[in-house]
Amino acid sequence: MLAKLTSKNQITIPKKVLFKLPSATYFDVGVKDGIVMLKPVKLSVTNLEIIRGKMKKLGLSETSISDAVRWSRSK
Repeated sequence: MLAKLTSKNQITIPKKVLFKLPSATYFDVGVKDGIVMLKPVKLSVTNLEIIRGKMKKLGLSETSISDAVRWSRSK
């Protein structure tokens, strides 16, 4: 099948190809050996309250990551 690259660098995926893919809105795009590869990506909804609860349980704060990076760079 043939697909045309538009002036806005967009390509339409032919319906015959699209119907063979799982339902996806986002794709991971890469190039391997000169071949463009599209991998469907599933996004999941994240509950920030659960994450904040886990951070609190572990004793982590909002600055913990930057503190850890600063510490590792000083070694």
